[in-house]
This record gives sequence, C-alpha cells and structure tokens, in this order.
Amino acid sequence: MKSIKFNRELCDFCGTCVGVCPHDAIELLESDLRITDKCTLCMNCVYICPVRALEELDEG
Repeated sequence: MKSIKFNRELCDFCGTCVGVCPHDAIELLESDLRITDKCTLCMNCVYICPVRALEELDEG
C-alpha cells in the first residue's frame, strides 16, 4: 500500500503542495503539514515539492 511521508525538517512551509492538491487534502499549519483522509495518493504534492519534504512510500 502506498502512502506519503512528510519530513518536517526539510519542509520550508512554502505551500506549493497545497496549491497542486486537486482534493484539498493538505492542511498547512504554522509549523506543521497534515495530509487528510481526502488524499487519493495522486502524488502531485510529492512531485512538486521543491525541497523534497514529501516522499512516496510503498508499504507492502
């Protein structure tokens, strides 16, 4: 099963991932980012992140 891992230490909280999410599944908070259950694993956020703070995981 695929999932998305968020690395807080790499993230600069630019919001680029929020803008490309077609399902509004990413919540950007002051010092955190949350991927909600609306996520369909389209991976747009992973591909667009300029600092590679989001990573596709294949668990299974």
